[in-house]
Amino acid sequence: MHAARYYQQALIDDVMSFWQGGGRNCLGVLPTGGGKTFVFSRIASLVNQAVCAIAHRGELVAQISTALAREGVRHRVVGPAALARCCTAAHLDELGRDFVQPNARIVVAGVDTLIKTDPSEPWLQQIGLWIQDEAHHVLQDNKWGKAAKLFPNARGLGVTATPIRADGKGLGKHADGLFEEMFVGPTMRELIDQGYLTDYKIYAPPNDLDLSSVAISAGGDFNHDQVAAARKKSRITGDVVQHYLRLARGKRGVTFDTDVESATKTAQAFREAGVPAEVVHGGTPAAIRADVLRRFARGEILQLVNVDLFGEGFDLPAIEVVSFARPTMSFALFAQQFGRALRILAGKSWAIIIDHVGNTLRHGLPDAARVWSLDRRERRGSSRPNDIIPTRVCLNVACNGVYERVHPSCPYCGHTPVPAGRSSPELVDGDLHELDAETLRRMRGEVQKLDGMPFYPANASAEIRGAIAKNHFIRQRSQAVLRDTIATWAGWQRSLGRDDPESYRRFFFHFGVDVLGAQALRSADAEALAARIQAQLDKHQVVSHG
Repeated sequence: MHAARYYQQALIDDVMSFWQGGGRNCLGVLPTGGGKTFVFSRIASLVNQAVCAIAHRGELVAQISTALAREGVRHRVVGPAALARCCTAAHLDELGRDFVQPNARIVVAGVDTLIKTDPSEPWLQQIGLWIQDEAHHVLQDNKWGKAAKLFPNARGLGVTATPIRADGKGLGKHADGLFEEMFVGPTMRELIDQGYLTDYKIYAPPNDLDLSSVAISAGGDFNHDQVAAARKKSRITGDVVQHYLRLARGKRGVTFDTDVESATKTAQAFREAGVPAEVVHGGTPAAIRADVLRRFARGEILQLVNVDLFGEGFDLPAIEVVSFARPTMSFALFAQQFGRALRILAGKSWAIIIDHVGNTLRHGLPDAARVWSLDRRERRGSSRPNDIIPTRVCLNVACNGVYERVHPSCPYCGHTPVPAGRSSPELVDGDLHELDAETLRRMRGEVQKLDGMPFYPANASAEIRGAIAKNHFIRQRSQAVLRDTIATWAGWQRSLGRDDPESYRRFFFHFGVDVLGAQALRSADAEALAARIQAQLDKHQVVSHG
């Protein structure tokens, strides 16, 4: 058995404590590549109950089966005989032993096979724990929810990297899902900084993809047929090959495409450019798909052009490059696809992400801190929260790097964009150093008025003067709290090695107001902003030493 990483063990402990306290269904959240399959396989080995682990595709059944085998857990596979043979072959190849046992109390099943099972089957009553991978799919009234309901005597565990849905539905039992509690592990950025995932570089070459007439489906993503048609009208196929050769020649990559026809053309364009490439999709026979993946892992194939196959749950550490040729409105799908390239691989300094369809600009960076919830959320055009820092594409045509707008210059090549103007904080992303002198003078004047004595209109009565003085004092008191909180936040930013221009920009994007403008807010707004800043400080355990 492999030793659990510290955060994996913490998640395991949280889940077990939840059940010991009487809880029924819970959700565990770890970033793509963080080891969710390991966590639930370890839990399955620890509970003294019959368990059913549920996956939503055949290749993920085999992946879960192998993870259980690594833990020494014997199990049976519910599905076609060919799938069980595939699991056995994987065990023998990696471990030298077969852990598939027809009468085992641990079961691995694909959801589509499972929901066809007769509910009167005795083994369904014996299951004490169901586990669902990619559990952001699980709703009360869909096939994943129906699969869970087949086990009347079972508790539940779901795991996902992205507990959010493009349709805005909530995963909580009180909303649209099944889960009572959620346990969130470290962020993608934290795992990168700690060396558990590879860092990345993003490039976004110009594209001519026109999505203006593409509708949004009921599920919250682009209409499949319409986006495929828009994709065919673009020059993305040639761009994918050209920019792979420019940025990542010789590296193993996965291209996410919209449909089989486009994927076939993209793979052919790669081969014509001398890059060994194959197409894989849901209709590719399992034996052929397995052979293609083995050749890819050995470096005999350098490009896998896929359609809706490697986005969720797929584990292939050999991936060094991800190319986006499919736009999506789903942050969950975007983050899952992005994360395919982040697994550690010997000799890989960083992952290369080439975004031809604007996904990064649409959603922000996938490792930005997000606050997850089991509640429903208002459905919007993007699942990006308001305080996620927007990104910019470098205008240097030799670069096209993508970076957060907290950086005044491109961190890849040093190119500095010129702002459209310097007469308001919005034009310079809140960076006070970039404002013109007259704008700064005016803004400072507003702050000085607040800091000075109250202004009384001529001939104001004593009662009116008293009310003005009281309101002015309350506003000054609220501002004193806010400014102390801002000072703590600024000190925290400096401790992280960030200079003032970057800190000003981060403040502006996180809180929606520039630092100087915040110091002239009225009482209610100042108090609300101070509470938001304090919440972030508390989240990161930042304490003022002033």
